[in-house]
Amino acid sequence: MSFISNLRLLLIALWLGAAVFFIFVAQSAFAVLPSRELAGAVVSRTLMIVNLSGLGIGLILLLSSFIKRLNIKPFFLWTERILLILLTAACAVNQFVIALWLSFVRGQFGGKPVDEIPLEDPLRIQFNQLHQYSVWILAGSMIAALIIFFFIARKSDKTVAVDNKFTDINNEFKF
Repeated sequence: MSFISNLRLLLIALWLGAAVFFIFVAQSAFAVLPSRELAGAVVSRTLMIVNLSGLGIGLILLLSSFIKRLNIKPFFLWTERILLILLTAACAVNQFVIALWLSFVRGQFGGKPVDEIPLEDPLRIQFNQLHQYSVWILAGSMIAALIIFFFIARKSDKTVAVDNKFTDINNEFKF
C-alpha cells in the first residue's frame, strides 16, 4: 500500500507546487508584461490550469481514499476526505463560478481595460470583490492541500513502519 500512498502524496504535492508557482507567475506577469490586460489574460489562463488540475487531482485523491488501508484512524481518514471535498469544491467554484462572473463583468466594461474603469464604478467594485474572493478561495484550497499533504505523509510513514516491523533484520544487512 505504500505505492498508493506515495502516489497520492506526489499528486497533492504537484498540485500544491503548481498553486504556489502560480503566485509567482501572477506577480511576474504583472511586473514584466507591457500591459496589465495582457498580464491579466496570462494569469487568468494559468489559474484555469491550476483550478482544473486541482479539480481532477482532488477527485482522484478522494476516490483513492476509499481504498482499504490498515492502521488508519477514522478521524484522520474522514478529516482528509472532508478536506479533499473542500479542495475540489474550491477549485470548481473558483473556475466555474468566480472566473465566469469575472469574465462577465469584464465584458460589460465596453472593451476598456480594467484600470480605466473608475474605482467607484459598480462594475469595478464588483470586479474587485470577485477578484478578492478568488484569492481567498485559492488560499483556502492551498491550506487544505497542505494539511492533506501532511495527513498522507503521516499515513505513508506508518505504512512503512508497519511493513518494516515484519521484516527480518538479518535480511536488511546481508551483503
